[in-house]
Amino acid sequence: MKVKENTGYKIFLVVNTIIMILISAATLFPFLYLVAQSFSSEAAIMEGKVGLIPRGFNLTTYKVVITQGDFLKFYKNTLIYTAVGTTLSLAFSSMLAYPLSKKEFKPAKFLTPFVIFTMYFGGGMIPNYILVVKLGLNNTMAAFILPMMISTYYVLLMKSFFASTPKDLEEAGELDGLNKFGVFLKVVLPLSKPIIATMTLFYAVMYWNNWFQAFLYLRKEKWPVAYYLQNIIRGATQTDQDAQQVATNIRSCSMVLTALPIICVYPFIQKYYVQGMMLGGVKE
Repeated sequence: MKVKENTGYKIFLVVNTIIMILISAATLFPFLYLVAQSFSSEAAIMEGKVGLIPRGFNLTTYKVVITQGDFLKFYKNTLIYTAVGTTLSLAFSSMLAYPLSKKEFKPAKFLTPFVIFTMYFGGGMIPNYILVVKLGLNNTMAAFILPMMISTYYVLLMKSFFASTPKDLEEAGELDGLNKFGVFLKVVLPLSKPIIATMTLFYAVMYWNNWFQAFLYLRKEKWPVAYYLQNIIRGATQTDQDAQQVATNIRSCSMVLTALPIICVYPFIQKYYVQGMMLGGVKE
């Protein structure tokens, strides 16, 4: 039987829909404007004619960005850093979160507060820099990945999700002869696709957009594309007006190319993303 909607609920739906449309438009506008700039001519940008529709359509800047300079090399660096970093982060975060989610694991009562402590207090930039240099990791992939390899917040999300895993299935795995690590690999992880997909997206975006670690530890040949883009933006603010417009065109193309992989991947993970965030937040 269909429940009749009262007038107040209908008004709520209309107002809510309008608000969501306005928020969506405000969110999309900067990106659409950026795309329009990337496909516009430098003259149109200089004259301020570019809105949401490209003016003086051209692909020359994209060709220049891709074929000249070191953009593709930095892009390749970012792909490697993101793939390796995300894989390691998922592996170590899940292996930390799983035992902490088990009430029968007695040390969890003492270890969990220490894990949470690191979310609020850190050693600071200078001690971290000294540590990385003393370990001989300067200008290596490890210097880019290790300092941010485990996020406490993401570990706590995974811990909450693992705590909701049916205990009966884990016990059945043990009866079949699996040890704790085997249960984790063959029972728990296959049931954890939503949270794994969500954390994959979070970690991948974190590594993809990170430039500060490169600023601290990496020389130019090992830069990620995000730091290359950061230098383009910094350079654009220090040049004259005409040069700024040319730099704006190059910057827009670089930003679109940088954001494209994440935009392409997100639709495939979206269904897991919402489910993972909801289930990962369930109170134990």
